[in-house]
Amino acid sequence: MPGRTVRNRRNSSRAVRAAAAAACATLVLGACGSTKDTVASGGGDGDGTGKVGVILPLLTSPFWQSYNDYVPKMAESEGVDALKTVNSNSDPSQQITDINNQLNQGVEGIVVAPLDSAAIAAGLDQAERKGVPVVAVDVAPEKGKVAMVVRANNVAYGEKACDYLGEQVKSGKVVQIMGDLASVNGRDRSEAFRSCVKEKYPKLTVLEIPAKWESDTAASKLDTLLNANPDIKGIYMQAGGVYLAPTLQTLKSKGMLKTVGQAGHITIVSNDGIPQEYDAIRKGQIDATVSQPADLYAKYGMYYIKAAMQGKTFKPGPTDHDSEIVKLPSGILEDQLPAPLVTKDNVDDSSLWGNTVG
Repeated sequence: MPGRTVRNRRNSSRAVRAAAAAACATLVLGACGSTKDTVASGGGDGDGTGKVGVILPLLTSPFWQSYNDYVPKMAESEGVDALKTVNSNSDPSQQITDINNQLNQGVEGIVVAPLDSAAIAAGLDQAERKGVPVVAVDVAPEKGKVAMVVRANNVAYGEKACDYLGEQVKSGKVVQIMGDLASVNGRDRSEAFRSCVKEKYPKLTVLEIPAKWESDTAASKLDTLLNANPDIKGIYMQAGGVYLAPTLQTLKSKGMLKTVGQAGHITIVSNDGIPQEYDAIRKGQIDATVSQPADLYAKYGMYYIKAAMQGKTFKPGPTDHDSEIVKLPSGILEDQLPAPLVTKDNVDDSSLWGNTVG
């Protein structure tokens, strides 16, 4: 996810973190991925028909554009009265303001994709004080009360990328273009990739680019890195939505964009599962991606916020939709949705959401 500037991000994060209070509520154990429920203490107890605010982190990534398109469709299918989405434009401070604005409009529930895992606590505290349940999508907050986190296993993203590169590149230098380390997603993917390489593929040397979900930063730092290390053999992009185009353009400008099978091809694995990545796989420009389920993020974001507004709660364990609910160290529950590896062997699979959008 691309941000504005490092300075703005840090300053805004510090400001909203200062306003946050630790409020990790104990969840009542109830149903697991089903319609059975118990009434949550301090949660909603209505029929789930109130207005729901949906807050996006940004709209400059094809992934989030797709998620935004899915929201009204999934809201309708789940029977949720969702307001028009609000875009926080990569600004954690603005996201807190957006939450407050939604609360002032009298929403009965909020679905938000946090920009900053710690900073979002200030907004969650505001919602809790007003008795409005919140579902977090894509990013788990470090603290604060949410009914559920809807998210794929980001540790698995890094591990899948590591295993793919490790099997394709036996030795030499590989690069991971990282996300924002203020986000749990960026940390999980980075640490998992790094640890996996160290443990399983010791002949690989990992070079790292902290790119903060910013395409310009990724391009400039990759250019500099390739100048010093023209013998790079593999690249792991933590977000194809923001890193695919600048990475391919940078390689092309240096005469280093070789297709699969050509001498000098750099093995590239990505995360997101957007149509542009699938096209790049078909063309042989990149080798693989891990499909982050934009459709399921929207579907189960709506599912869980309606359940929370009705007072339903959930417990750890397998769900009825091929995922597993886990309890995070913070005590928050997270529904870890499946995220398959996509290669030339399954890139045309019609069940992949990236093959269902333009």
